[in-house]
Amino acid sequence: MLFVTIILDGVGIGEQPDSGAFGDAGSHTLGHICATAHPVLPNLAQLGLGCIAPLEGVPPTTVPLANVGRMREVSAGKDSTTGHWELAGLRLEHPFPTYPDGFPPEVIDAFVTRSGCGGVLGNTAASGTVIIDELGARHQRTGYPIVYTSADSVFQVAAHKDTIPLDELYRICRMARTEVCVGEHAVGRVIARPFVGMPGAYTRVSAERKDFSLRPPWTLQQALQQHGVRTVSVGKIYSLFDGVGFDEAWPTKSNVQGVAETLRLMHAHRPDDAPAFIWVNLVDFDELYGHRNNPDGFARALEAFDQSIPDLLDALPEASRLVITADHGNDPTTPSTDHSREYVPLLVYGGDAGRDLGIRLSFNDHAATVAAYFGAPFETEGTSFG
Repeated sequence: MLFVTIILDGVGIGEQPDSGAFGDAGSHTLGHICATAHPVLPNLAQLGLGCIAPLEGVPPTTVPLANVGRMREVSAGKDSTTGHWELAGLRLEHPFPTYPDGFPPEVIDAFVTRSGCGGVLGNTAASGTVIIDELGARHQRTGYPIVYTSADSVFQVAAHKDTIPLDELYRICRMARTEVCVGEHAVGRVIARPFVGMPGAYTRVSAERKDFSLRPPWTLQQALQQHGVRTVSVGKIYSLFDGVGFDEAWPTKSNVQGVAETLRLMHAHRPDDAPAFIWVNLVDFDELYGHRNNPDGFARALEAFDQSIPDLLDALPEASRLVITADHGNDPTTPSTDHSREYVPLLVYGGDAGRDLGIRLSFNDHAATVAAYFGAPFETEGTSFG
């Protein structure tokens, strides 16, 4: 038995009814990308992507290869941690704290004192690439780390690898997670952001980024482990749960590597192996294109994923399941560079096909479905979509 879930990070499919409360009225990641950058997505179309919502260039098919629908996020937030936690059966009634005006003195003072760094630069909400360009040279002169946040609940620390070695950057971020960003300031993630290069030509080393997430309560993957199911993370999934509930973790540097790792794991699975749940995050859509308002790059990344679908379907063992969905939107055609509160697409391949799954009332339905497939006891507010 094998169940594979692939998260297309940031690939939303239209505004939710509450999108206005999040500043996202009118957002439609897939709709706007299809209308402006015209990706060619024949395999996603065959699965039934065009049956979920009208998408220019992605026509609906009479007999989709997958069951199709949309899922609505109900947790209080639109960041990756919130979305993935809801997909794992949790539901956040209160959002993680955010800091649009920078962190308060008690947070910064505690960070400076306990890290021994002597001071910080930045302490503002900013684009990571922009703030590194602005403050990188000063950081190298002073040795002070660059601290910043975004619209998400994150405490980010950027440092040049020649100024603050990687192990030291990880140490102070781990300290911030356990000693500073706690209580009322318990952000969803503390993120180490190393960079290299010279003034005017700095580059983030995304492969060495490290996330320090809050530890979640009881999750889907823990219930699966208790039921004898092997749980595997591909990409950043592991870090979003602080490693909780995963037997294996395979970090990746790109969508291409994420798909390759997934195919390797699928091909390696044998009928007499223990049942396995493989949870994959393909982050390029969000990190490289959504946050940088690059619809053309986003479209080309969608095309590359589309081309991998035949291999993924061929690698799926009989009676197994493949789910393709997302964790939030990130519409690159809007002025915002942040996540957007959107429905996410739902394509379920394996078993029967062509059913309209409708609008699922919560991401929790994913957790309920995975648990039901394996027969694992797990309490969640979701309903299995079969």
